[in-house]
Amino acid sequence: MRWQVDDTPEQAAFRDDLRGWLREALHPGWVEAVDDGDDDRFARIRKEAEAAGWNPFSWARTIGESGYAAPTWPKEYGGLSGEPWTVRLTREELERYRLPTIAINLLGVGLAGPTIIEHGTEEQRTRYLRKILTCEEVWCQLFSEPGSGSDLASLGTRAERDGDEWVVNGQKVWTSAAQFSHFGMLLARTDPDKPKHDGLTYFIVAMSSEGVDIRPLRQITGSAEFNEVYFTDVRIPEENRVGDVGDGWRVARTTLMNERVTLTGVTLDTVAFMGGVRKDAWESFLDSVPDRGDPVARQAIAQFYIEQQVKEITAFRAAAARARGEEPGPEGSIGKVFNAELNQRRSSWQVSNAGMTSVAWERHDKDAESRAHAFLRARANTIEGGTSEILRNQIGERVLGLPREPEPDKGVAWKELRRN
Repeated sequence: MRWQVDDTPEQAAFRDDLRGWLREALHPGWVEAVDDGDDDRFARIRKEAEAAGWNPFSWARTIGESGYAAPTWPKEYGGLSGEPWTVRLTREELERYRLPTIAINLLGVGLAGPTIIEHGTEEQRTRYLRKILTCEEVWCQLFSEPGSGSDLASLGTRAERDGDEWVVNGQKVWTSAAQFSHFGMLLARTDPDKPKHDGLTYFIVAMSSEGVDIRPLRQITGSAEFNEVYFTDVRIPEENRVGDVGDGWRVARTTLMNERVTLTGVTLDTVAFMGGVRKDAWESFLDSVPDRGDPVARQAIAQFYIEQQVKEITAFRAAAARARGEEPGPEGSIGKVFNAELNQRRSSWQVSNAGMTSVAWERHDKDAESRAHAFLRARANTIEGGTSEILRNQIGERVLGLPREPEPDKGVAWKELRRN
């Protein structure tokens, strides 16, 4: 039996209110068809809704204007001023009614918005937050650089003051969705005479600015989710600075902490972004095992089940901590490391267990294609969103209380550091 946690009266009331809003916001009969388990009627109603103009982008606008897109955000900025558990309940109801569970503007809602709320000016909050929620303006994260990924604070992209503007030159890499984004969260070096953490400043940059060159990076899966981005004399107005000059590392830490929380336990697939029916992940995994009667396979299945439960319970504990008013902290690192490595172990075992069909398959064998894609894509899980090595350092220092790693560059001006 899968474990579950019953709603408190307050949570049950929130869920009822959300369902009431969904009945009003969706095409007539949508909610009722799902509640009745009538798949044929639901398919017909969704087709009617799409003919009338419903699509994931129009839905993003609808839910973005409702407060449910980011229920923990303050009401004055488009949220509901809700407790952290409202995010979980909202996602459960969206999944139940076969709607997108992840914003098309994932990095905007999950990273940029919380950073602007905490560190931005009132003018920036008014200008950007509501269009982040409605996905009218998509965002990307411009942090990592060649040679400055795990050691992010050593980055070398320069921003130099020129009157009421900043002139940016440099290169970023592994930028998700840059080719589709309107704005980027940019961390740049404004004072090379200070130690690496102290000379950084955080900016909002329009991706359409003159001098921004976006180049997609092809992955082993064949797709191009990531990009390298070059900045050549890109001008950013002073009003787009977030936080104080030289305080960029503190602002960036807010973004990074929210990144861990945003990506932990999230399934990034077509159903998550477009809506529809996703078969239970565990049932899908079992269906991929051709002989569940094999004792070796059964042992592996049992182990994966245990690990899946550990992951879900740990995520719930982290959510409970946030419900008590605690800020996202190193528990996000624990969830991210565990989930990434579990996904790699599971996809590797599926490939091995399938034998030669994982090496060569018939042209239209979708199961084999999906298995191979999952295996290849999982290689990035321990790198993207913070490498497992760096996250383990954070866990050791902040959770276990272990000594920090030696820092020979501490207090040394950035310009004096040896860099790749």
